[in-house]
Amino acid sequence: MKRTIKDYLAIYFKGMAMGAADVVPGVSGGTIAFISGIYEELINSIKAININSAKSLFSEGIPAFWKNVNGNFLLAIFMGILTSVLTLAVGLKFLLETQPVLIWSFFFGLIVASAIYIARTIDNWNLSSIVSMLLGIVIAFFITATTPAQTPENYGFIFLSGTIAICAMILPGISGSFILVLLGKYAFILGALSGMKIDVIAVFSIGAVVGLLSFSNLLSWLLKNFKNNTIAVLAGFMIGSLNKVWPWKQTISCVNSHGDKVPLDQSNVLPAQYSELPSNELIASNEPQVLYAILLAIAGMAVILIFDRLAKKSTKHQKAEIS
Repeated sequence: MKRTIKDYLAIYFKGMAMGAADVVPGVSGGTIAFISGIYEELINSIKAININSAKSLFSEGIPAFWKNVNGNFLLAIFMGILTSVLTLAVGLKFLLETQPVLIWSFFFGLIVASAIYIARTIDNWNLSSIVSMLLGIVIAFFITATTPAQTPENYGFIFLSGTIAICAMILPGISGSFILVLLGKYAFILGALSGMKIDVIAVFSIGAVVGLLSFSNLLSWLLKNFKNNTIAVLAGFMIGSLNKVWPWKQTISCVNSHGDKVPLDQSNVLPAQYSELPSNELIASNEPQVLYAILLAIAGMAVILIFDRLAKKSTKHQKAEIS
């Protein structure tokens, strides 16, 4: 299919929408790809980057390789994603520092609704899918309960974070930012992006490329052969992680090994308890802002509802075109 510059510009904007979604925990770039009708082409293009396409690079040259991997399409998509990630990182970092209760309330609503959205896509609820979801809940809860707010900042862990987080980009329903929240690296990576820390961005990006190429075939195989169980585990992950994004937290320890003021150990508290916490540099305000928090959580859920409606319309449209 021959595409014009206008077509690639549209793909670029779809990539921007995917990037914007993946910056926010709870919204999946994969979901945006599905809604916008490029999901299947994205998966197939990523899978095309393999040994055979690498051989064509040396035997037939760059043009043949570029054509085999659908290079123009992938370039437009990833340039759009990169644009959104770099532009939104600064704003989200500022909000996390100044309005933590409100921004985490919004994320909480997103993740609750996303878990429901994913669970609804399970075709057949049986003992196997129920056990898979419970397993996902237990694993995620254990990870979030035992993972400190400040995980290692060495290059090895940054590489690992990129490797794992990128896999979520090609899964409808679960975002890379959500994975970073689980790993305790969401705020850190946002800070690196907004501060243009080239070394951190480079290591994270290399990890992302390795993860994308390594796991795209595995994830595709799992969804093809064990769709219900895979989706059930993903939904369980999101449910089990809700304690990680609970808006009201008490910071118990807040100085890391570098002497920086960062939350090392936190525990969830009720809004009434939050208002009684002693103020420190890490709490912008002790006001629990319950009403605004509830409204933002509802807004987060509404975003997923809108995506769900758009996805259904997109599916009906695609079926109508086929018939």
